[in-house]
Amino acid sequence: MRIIRQTAGRFARLAAVLAMLGFTPSVQAQNTEPVPGPLERRTAVVLGDSLAAGLGVEPEQAFPALLQKKIDAAGWDYTVVNAGVSGDTSADGLARIDWLLRRRIDVLVLELGGNDGLRGIPVSATRTNLQGILDRVKQKYPQARLVVTGMQMPPNMGYEYTTAFRRIFPELAATNHAALVPFLLEGVGGKPELNQDDRIHPTAAGHEIVADNVWVVLKPVLEALNKEQSGP
Repeated sequence: MRIIRQTAGRFARLAAVLAMLGFTPSVQAQNTEPVPGPLERRTAVVLGDSLAAGLGVEPEQAFPALLQKKIDAAGWDYTVVNAGVSGDTSADGLARIDWLLRRRIDVLVLELGGNDGLRGIPVSATRTNLQGILDRVKQKYPQARLVVTGMQMPPNMGYEYTTAFRRIFPELAATNHAALVPFLLEGVGGKPELNQDDRIHPTAAGHEIVADNVWVVLKPVLEALNKEQSGP
């Protein structure tokens, strides 16, 4: 029963992501492909796992929602779409990126890879999947801005693995001319008071710090994009 509930929850989260992107079911029973809705605001998509999804906290406390508040306070015309699904690996993200690309993405914040590391998935596979996501976005929307969020693994995963894993993110950022959040959980990871009992997922207070970590990098990306689109 637990597996059934987890699966149902995952599909519910996927449905919510599609709804936020403006997708609606087709009226024809034979065609279940989502239909793009009208584009009203520029879109910043956070493609991630349970960290983006805000596992264990309220949706409005998760860092993507906090980024939306920062954007609104700045008076900028962006909708932050939380495309985080708990349990997702880089392979899962690659499998669903085409759905997300059915509506234009102006900024992609790529927050995936943590579950790969915790499961000991080969670094080469994680790198390939993440690069595949970035390639799909660049192919569909060449003008999209890319932000890669770095992740680190605990020492018990072994020095060789943790070192190779940590290098994935700065190397991807450099290769793809993406902005880099060096470590998403900087100031949060390893601090019991900022994490839930599993010591993996941030509390609401932890998410505020995570949002700040991302905002330091995302803010200048949005500022540059605003200047380019407003013209001389």
